[in-house]
Amino acid sequence: MKYLKSILVLAALAAGTLLYGQGFPMTESTVNWKVSSEQVKDSLYKVIFTGKIADGWHTYGLESDLYPTGVEFGEASGYSLSGKPYEVSLSTDYEGIKVFFNEIVIAQDIVRTTGEAFDVKGEITWMGCTDTQCAAPEYKDFSVRIEEASGPVISDAGDGNAKGGGFNWGLIVEAILWGFAALLTPCVFPMVPMTVSFFMKGSSSPAAGRFKASMYGLFIVLLYTVPISLIIFITWLAGGEAVTADIFNWLATHWLPNIIFFIVFMVFAASFFGAFEIVLPSSLVNKSDKGADKGGLIGVFFMALTLVLVSFSCTGPIVGTVLIKSTEGEFWSPMITMLAFSLAFALPFTVLALFPSLLKNLPKSGGWLNSVKVVLGFIEVALGFKFLSVADQTYHWGLLDREVYLAIWIVVFTLLGFYLLGKIRFAHDDKVEHVSVKRLALAIAVFSFVVYMIPGMFGAPLKALSGYLPPITTQDFVLGQNNVQTAVPLQAGQTQTGKSAGYGLHLPLGLSGYFDLDEGLAAATKAGKPVFVDITGHGCVNCREMESRVWSAPEVLEILQNDYIIVALYTDDKQKLDESEWITTPNGDVLKDLGRINSYIARTRFGVNAQPNYVLLSPDGEMLAPVRGYDLSIPGFVEFLKSGLE
Repeated sequence: MKYLKSILVLAALAAGTLLYGQGFPMTESTVNWKVSSEQVKDSLYKVIFTGKIADGWHTYGLESDLYPTGVEFGEASGYSLSGKPYEVSLSTDYEGIKVFFNEIVIAQDIVRTTGEAFDVKGEITWMGCTDTQCAAPEYKDFSVRIEEASGPVISDAGDGNAKGGGFNWGLIVEAILWGFAALLTPCVFPMVPMTVSFFMKGSSSPAAGRFKASMYGLFIVLLYTVPISLIIFITWLAGGEAVTADIFNWLATHWLPNIIFFIVFMVFAASFFGAFEIVLPSSLVNKSDKGADKGGLIGVFFMALTLVLVSFSCTGPIVGTVLIKSTEGEFWSPMITMLAFSLAFALPFTVLALFPSLLKNLPKSGGWLNSVKVVLGFIEVALGFKFLSVADQTYHWGLLDREVYLAIWIVVFTLLGFYLLGKIRFAHDDKVEHVSVKRLALAIAVFSFVVYMIPGMFGAPLKALSGYLPPITTQDFVLGQNNVQTAVPLQAGQTQTGKSAGYGLHLPLGLSGYFDLDEGLAAATKAGKPVFVDITGHGCVNCREMESRVWSAPEVLEILQNDYIIVALYTDDKQKLDESEWITTPNGDVLKDLGRINSYIARTRFGVNAQPNYVLLSPDGEMLAPVRGYDLSIPGFVEFLKSGLE
């Protein structure tokens, strides 16, 4: 019966075509199309085709066995297609065949690859039918304008098959924890009850006191968040997203800022240990303090400014840690992470003002505050070596290999454990007569962490620390291996010659691949496989975490090994290339090192400014799926890889 219906419909199609040729009255189109676009998120846009179907007529969907509706796109300029067109409106089962009455809506996802305005052009084809006959196939050219990007072109483009990178929520949580930690420092903690009491006593009513204290917290948030936001937007307005991305990339990867950050962290750690006190100029603090004597919100603002300035010696290193880590992310990362930090930092002032009775539950100031400061000092030492490691990896100095880095961390946290047990004392510490339960619990946690790290000296992966450690390829000794660098078998279609072989770079987990996009595409053409592009960096914490936690999963590793040609684009590598490999940008800049060239390719070709990002390409360079960023979902990553194969 099903086949009989199909035959009847085909007969109607033939009759309709004959009637149309003999003058069948069709003065108007069977479907009137309207084409529009909307921004879904960041660089992901949706082109929507809405067809109003004439009364008494119907048409067919994209996958119809009869005459399917089709959308053909012209040459892409300024964008790339993300997947295939798909139906948005629901079809109707009409005598066993899925058709559309009244309206058909089709959509196509596209990914912006430039900040400039561009047009999406192409052609829609369809056929309209009634119960008895069909019109001839119809065609309509379309063109829809995508206006100039209002912000930086970044990748967080995802759909149901492949989630975008999204924001690094782990970084937000870390910023919040740092904000609460800053409250427990000797510079800040004693000011919490003093400040809240001042607002409650110095106001005409409890409600007025709560309002002023709330504004005090708001001003603290603004004082931490607005300056970094202004800096970012000024750089973006001055030169667009490319300039902002270059500044972030320079801060995150160049040897000079990383060495400076390392030295600054060591200096701040020494200050936390009590070697000296870091304070801002007294004239600056005094001027702010005088402003606090003014009434109204102006006085409240200057009180907030005074807190920020006075607490600088304790919060400075913490703020630096949050900001520097956030520059590894996308355009909004520094602003959002600083907002998270300042909200956590300011929250107690507001909460205690709303509920003053909680003040009596706060512990009294004492030697424990200095202990908190010293503990933060140990953490600063450990984190400071991360910056030295970034410079070492980026410039291939070979100074801080994985086992050396681990040895430093093991020693630092072992000393921290002994400090918590009272076996080590600093200048401003009180003598520990007995170990409290809290100190003992912290010491147990610290020593457990040390024990966890020790197997890493023999090659254990230490997945929980993968984002902070140098890659395991830098380790000289791995238990159970012959510890001699051997060549990893290449995938089909690969070659050991070419530019990639001379870069001295390695892929994780024993994978083999390329470090030049053109070479990877050529190998993919020869092997008949798609390309997996890894936009990464030596100093990228989230890249190492993705490799250790997601890539290492057997189901992911199998697909990467067998089904894809891998190309890793290190956007922070400082190798100087031969003049034949240099790239000159449209504005005349000459890119001479590998990292800047890869960063330019990632930004202009794929529309991404951050690491990690992952792109799936056909051998001829067509994007097969939306760009995927940092996401620790293993099933999601498998689905992403399979979407490219499909």
